Amino acid sequence: MIRRFGETPKPGILYRQRAGVYAILPRDGQLLVTHQAAPIPELQLPGGGIDPGESPLQALHREVFEETGWKIARPLRLGVFRRFTYMPEYDLWAEKVCVIYRAHPVRELGAPSEPGHQAIWISPEIAARELGNEGDRFFVSRETGLA
Repeated sequence: MIRRFGETPKPGILYRQRAGVYAILPRDGQLLVTHQAAPIPELQLPGGGIDPGESPLQALHREVFEETGWKIARPLRLGVFRRFTYMPEYDLWAEKVCVIYRAHPVRELGAPSEPGHQAIWISPEIAARELGNEGDRFFVSRETGLA
């Protein structure tokens, strides 16, 4: 059974399953995260949905690059969780199945290409406290020894 974080599914809502990949990116005692400005400003682990025909690792590399401008290496799968949420940018109620990886940010190639995203470095303590969802905070806490 996949662990659930966040809100309990609402009765009468049809949720569409949406698989995604997300990365914990440590370097020099900091974590590379993304700040998404809209629809609600929040700190997030870089990542997102897996496109049709794309493998999870292809999606991870693409999403991290789009949201941070960084290339990554040596991704290692840490685990998976699910959460039920409304995604206003897609007008979609989603059961998000979130696969979490740890990877190494190796080179910044430019600014994020994803509109409304900004790459920032923060301490693991701030990430464990301020990332936008409970599942991401759990994995960061566990991975960085804060749990």
